[in-house]
Amino acid sequence: MAIDLGKHSDELTPAETPQSPFCASLRSKKFFMRDALPTEASDYLDASNHCWCRMTQQVIGPDGGIVNPDACVNGRACFSSAF
Repeated sequence: MAIDLGKHSDELTPAETPQSPFCASLRSKKFFMRDALPTEASDYLDASNHCWCRMTQQVIGPDGGIVNPDACVNGRACFSSAF
């Protein structure tokens, strides 16, 4: 009996791995109420519009920039994908 160690069609290669639109360190009160990863800015923002960085525990990120869903995206120096 042979064992197939080849790649299955449902596996993703690193180039195909989806990227989260937001940084993995972006947090808000609303973030903790979800049962899935946020995919839109409204998934983070409540009436207070208050977010913080998990790394700094402040409204300023490790790169000195403001923390919010519009700013904490791919391309920022401190960004890391939530996936």
